[in-house]
Amino acid sequence: QVQLVESGGGLVQAGGSLRLSCAASDRTLSNYSMGWFRQAPGKEREFVAAISRSGGVNYYADSVKGRFTISRDNAKNTVFLQMNSLKPEDTAVYYCAARANFGVVKAASGYRYWGQGTQVTVSS
Repeated sequence: QVQLVESGGGLVQAGGSLRLSCAASDRTLSNYSMGWFRQAPGKEREFVAAISRSGGVNYYADSVKGRFTISRDNAKNTVFLQMNSLKPEDTAVYYCAARANFGVVKAASGYRYWGQGTQVTVSS
């Protein structure tokens, strides 16, 4: 079983930056592809970014492409989401997730383990 804990959220002005971190309990984080998702009030949880086990393949939602960067440090059991040029519409609770099965996917149902989320609020 993998435990995930997100951190780094907060309040930021539009155009600013935040870096989210996701710390995993598993000492072999390389076994899992990882994803970031977000959920705004009254909306469904949506895909943000995903990264393969080795970090060689990254996927991004069109809404964040060019602004967000997902990365991982398997030695530190940590996944990151660097968020630049933040917009008010980026306001949401951000979740990291770990996938144990083969391949990298964008659907939330494809991920087995989830953190409890960290709030990101972007003011205009």
